[in-house]
Amino acid sequence: MTVADSIHDLRSSVGMNRKEFSKHTGIPLRTLEDWEAGRRQPPEYIPRLISYQLKYEELLQKLQGKKYQDEQQSRD
Repeated sequence: MTVADSIHDLRSSVGMNRKEFSKHTGIPLRTLEDWEAGRRQPPEYIPRLISYQLKYEELLQKLQGKKYQDEQQSRD
């Protein structure tokens, strides 16, 4: 798998288009487009950092959902 493929797969896994993903990660849109098209190569650690960010956000959402459920149960 190329770096371009891995960045595309990460973006697709969260269901965002390039513009949304660019805003979400803080990566300029043109840079993201160039990476996915293979015109430029990001440093090797970039896909890993993006992956960590997305996993962290997913974990936070799960924990917040669990906290909300726990609050609802304690009210009942």
